[in-house]
Amino acid sequence: MTKSHSLIDVSHTVEHGMVTYKGLPAPVICDYLSREASRARYSPGTEFQIGKIELVANTGTYVDSPFHRFSEGQDLSELPLDSLANLECLVVRALGPAGREINRLDLDPKEVKGRAILVRTDWDRHWRTDQYFEGHPHLTGDLAQWLVDCGAVLVGIDSYNIDSVDSGERAVHTVLLGNDIPIVEHLCGLSALPERGARFFAVPVKVKGFGTFPVRAFGVV
Repeated sequence: MTKSHSLIDVSHTVEHGMVTYKGLPAPVICDYLSREASRARYSPGTEFQIGKIELVANTGTYVDSPFHRFSEGQDLSELPLDSLANLECLVVRALGPAGREINRLDLDPKEVKGRAILVRTDWDRHWRTDQYFEGHPHLTGDLAQWLVDCGAVLVGIDSYNIDSVDSGERAVHTVLLGNDIPIVEHLCGLSALPERGARFFAVPVKVKGFGTFPVRAFGVV
């Protein structure tokens, strides 16, 4: 008998006018060819819609490749699928006060090796509010280095940024992407995933010369 699995979506829906990152434009979603206009091209009763979208790469739930931070790093088209798909994952709670740096995770270092680490802060409850952009939980550079040393293969967070944005430094991006570890930001609904035992997928479109792109992130339980 084949064992059934549950697919749990942990990504935000991309919508027209939705702001993901303060200061970056919202996506514009519209028809390139509407159903009404298409009727003139096809037989009676046959119609199609072709959509058009204009967006910055950092929209919705997205993955950062090394090229996002480093000009010589792997871009989206060069990321191996096994760095983004069918990854054993650990979901770790880090529910400290708003704005507090996350400098440690309650994980056994031996568990981290070869796994995706998804940091659950529940900050996604503020999605599409002004609060989402202010005082978000984030990792520290020291914790990022610990994750590298322990052998993490991907790191995600359900927050506004995996780094502090109080200054121009981005220590976490620098450490993780500098070690070819993809980052997934703006996850959501991580409480629906078990802390252990799920497999994680976050695969973007295979775009040359891009460092970041939205994903349909999900876990398999």
